[in-house]
Amino acid sequence: MDVEYSAQDVADWMLAKVKNAGILYQSDAVNHIVSHFGESYIYVNENGNTSISKEVKKLFKKLHGGRVAWDRDGFFWGWT
Repeated sequence: MDVEYSAQDVADWMLAKVKNAGILYQSDAVNHIVSHFGESYIYVNENGNTSISKEVKKLFKKLHGGRVAWDRDGFFWGWT
């Protein structure tokens, strides 16, 4: 039986990854999300880049409460 995942599951995984590794590259996150949670949490943004759904990012932001910063030059999140 297939397991159904929610956007919250994806956000929880992202937070755990940043906490443990100190950093999470968007490309690594996208690859993991597609292979473990499904493509429904990924979209192509207006710049043509593969991105994580706005719902997941909103939940992720709520979870970390400002303790994670996005580095727009390096395309990664880092624990602050």
